[in-house]
Formats: sequence, structure tokens, C-alpha cells
Amino acid sequence: QVHLVESGGGLVQPGGSLRLSCVVSGMTFSTNAMNWHRQAPGKQREWVASITSGGSTNYLDSMKGRFTISRDNAKNTVYLQMNSLKPEDTAIYYCGTLYGNRYYWGQGTQVTVSS
Repeated sequence: QVHLVESGGGLVQPGGSLRLSCVVSGMTFSTNAMNWHRQAPGKQREWVASITSGGSTNYLDSMKGRFTISRDNAKNTVYLQMNSLKPEDTAIYYCGTLYGNRYYWGQGTQVTVSS
């Protein structure tokens, strides 16, 4: 059974940084693209960033230059390094992946950017 577990969220001041982690089990991690999404209060969940099995990355335009997605296949883990955080980055952040014919989600980790 596929499981995704996020961690690393918390409260940070504007301009600060956080690194989120997502540990994956139950599937062949190294051959799967991985994604980060987020859902802000009162808004729909949105895609943030992706990384392919080969390490190619893609980002929502508003994240470019501030967020970096990476992966460590030896640890079955995908990361999201978030710098220069803004209050509007406050959201629950989820990792996700398509495996077989189903999209799997983690439980999410809360990121709050506030002074």
C-alpha cells in the first residue's frame, strides 16, 4: 500500500525559510514523478512544483526562484525548500504522486507565515 508522509511545516516569519519532506513507501519511488501541492484557507488546492524520475523540475510561476523541489531516491524522499516566504504562502502543503491509475496524497503539513 502506498503511503506518503509529509513533515517540516511550522510557523515562520515573512522572509524566512522552511524545508518540507515527504517520505514515500509502498511503491518504486525512483521511477515516479513527484509533486507538491498546497491549499490555502478558503481556496482550492493548487499544484506547486513537480520533479520527474530523471530530476527535471517544474514550478508554478509565482514559486520560481523561491521554491526548490528535489528528491533523494536512496531515502524515498522528496523535498520542497521554500525561501523568502510570504504570508500568502500560508497553506497546508501536500505531496502527491500518480501510481498505477490512482493519485496518492499525503496527510499534509501546515505552513504558517506570520510575524
